[in-house]
Parts: sequence; C-alpha cells; structure tokens
Amino acid sequence: MKRQKDNKHLDFIRSLPCVICLDNTSTEAAHIRYADRQAGKRQTGMQEKSDDAFAIPLCGECHRAQHGTSERAWWNGKEIDPVKLALALYRISGDAEAGTNIVQAYH
Repeated sequence: MKRQKDNKHLDFIRSLPCVICLDNTSTEAAHIRYADRQAGKRQTGMQEKSDDAFAIPLCGECHRAQHGTSERAWWNGKEIDPVKLALALYRISGDAEAGTNIVQAYH
C-alpha cells in the first residue's frame, strides 16, 4: 500500500510540545515504525516512514532516543502507547488546544 501523507497534520504535530519532556521549541513529527494490528498499522521497513496518521510530537533529542534503541521497549519504558496517542491526535488534527491537552495527559 502507498504511504498516506498529510502535510497539514504534520504541521499540526510540529506545533505541539514534545510528549516526553514538553519542550515546544524544536518539535518534530516522529513516526511510529512498529506494527499494531489492532490499530491497523503495519510494520514499516528500513528507510520507510509509516502513514502520517501515526506521527507524534517529539523534540529532536527525544526523537533521536526513540530511534536509538528498540522502539517498542523505549515507549514501554515511558508507559505511553504511541499508536493510541497518534490516533487521538489525528482525530482532532488542527485543534491546538485539544492537541496540547492530549499531549499533557500522556506526559
């Protein structure tokens, strides 16, 4: 299947604070790579991004940490379900107040 892109959603994600440290000066749209069959998300291969619906806000430092180890283990250590977070943000994409509230609830 062809990757689903949504530049407006990525801009929205970049406008939110990092879900880990709440830094809002250098937020990046971090894509979740691992599969989640319950959410209909397939595993992505090397050098392949998932659909933009599966992006979450991370600062540059946290984004590098996410990809620097086993991604699933990293998220488990943070006690955050990134797929659930990504889908919640995608559902309200464009609503800055709701997005910030969701990020703070996960932090």
